Amino acid sequence: MGHRPPIRGNSTYRAIIGVLALLILLVGGCGGDDGASGDDATPTSGDPAASATPTEPPATPTESPATATRASEEVGADLPRAEPPGIDSPETAAFVDGLNGFAFDLYQAVIEDEDGNLIYSPTSIELAFSMVYAGARGETESQMAEVLGFLPQEEQHPAANALDQHLAALGQDATPGMEQGEPFQLNIANAIWGQEGYTFLDAFLETLAAHYGAGLRIADFATAAEDARQEINAWIEDRTEGRIEEAVPEGAIDEATRLVLANAIYFSAGWLFPFDESNTADGAFTLLDGSHVTVPMMRQDAVRMPYADGDGYQAALIPYTGQSVDMLVILPEAGRFEEIEANLSPVLFDELRAEAETHDVALAMPQFDFESQLDLTTILPEMGMPDPFGPADFSGITGTADLFIATALHHATIAVDEKGTEAAAVTVIGMEESAMPRAEITLDRPFIFAIVERETGVVLFMGRVVDPAA
Repeated sequence: MGHRPPIRGNSTYRAIIGVLALLILLVGGCGGDDGASGDDATPTSGDPAASATPTEPPATPTESPATATRASEEVGADLPRAEPPGIDSPETAAFVDGLNGFAFDLYQAVIEDEDGNLIYSPTSIELAFSMVYAGARGETESQMAEVLGFLPQEEQHPAANALDQHLAALGQDATPGMEQGEPFQLNIANAIWGQEGYTFLDAFLETLAAHYGAGLRIADFATAAEDARQEINAWIEDRTEGRIEEAVPEGAIDEATRLVLANAIYFSAGWLFPFDESNTADGAFTLLDGSHVTVPMMRQDAVRMPYADGDGYQAALIPYTGQSVDMLVILPEAGRFEEIEANLSPVLFDELRAEAETHDVALAMPQFDFESQLDLTTILPEMGMPDPFGPADFSGITGTADLFIATALHHATIAVDEKGTEAAAVTVIGMEESAMPRAEITLDRPFIFAIVERETGVVLFMGRVVDPAA
């Protein structure tokens, strides 16, 4: 995880899409894995006791941890999904504010080192890390709250649940055929995989089941890490309707992994007013350096949508079927892209939405289809949260501070054409035991060795190797 994977995609569209892809505006929140029960996985539970710390999650605390076993997966009963606060509650509003603040902070952090197109889902990242946050304590907890905009534990998880279930309802309430255009679909799923035989605190598992619909799935990372990786990738591919394959690369999960948490989001919707394919024609797209490329440009005449303009930019909210989600596009004036991009913030975002007024808009925009991959293990420490990646205090997961985040991957993809938009994203967090520094040693030159009895330290054999082929 030493180097961030490149963000992939055709850079020719960046002058519009770098901003556009960030701002797929979800007017609502997200659902658990295929409903409230977290799919077919089940949480384990133990005997109730009182061991909660002042920052313990709201789930019923338990003193003794639960051991992940195959039997527990087969016979454990799913906990019911907790009743969340209202979507308009102060806690939920604060959670959304924190999420959006992180969205813009992450955008600025990524573009410092990367150019080209960009697509990511701050909602997916926030929900995945919110599950990990349930077990964070001390400075680890404080850093995550500061960088990710999280609330205190007792408010964070109910608020995340409220947003989660609100967004799930958007997809469930969509009625195909009621409007022109492709049907609306929004699926959000959370899942966790734990090492067989490893112990996890009941309070942690109960919080994830009750507020994220994520039950514990049993995996054998210790002796069958590749099988577990393929299972996780299959889950991701299924939850993203095949848009994301092989999200977890070889080596990202190994025998040291003890816990993997994942969030997947899939979005597909037609434009409320689809583009007429017969109006699509090749057109010039101006790159940041002033040169031009030819791309398919979709066109509409006099379509009603919210529109705003400001100092150095134009903006429009393009509605999707269902009229619960829009795509916000911001077009900086020629030569002012970097200036407008640098000023992106939640304040500007809210102003655009509030000030936009309905216009008859003649709209032309390119077709595009690309993906991005982010290594959050390098980005988030630079943003101010190094501790979760070691040394860390996730004693709220196991009862001891013996886990740290070893892998944090984000993969997102988007495709836009005359009919509408299809987008998917996944965030995968892998946690390992012990946050000890890592090192690499390759015995490819002369070395000294000794065979030592552990308890007394007596040297049984000693020698050197200067030519292993002799």
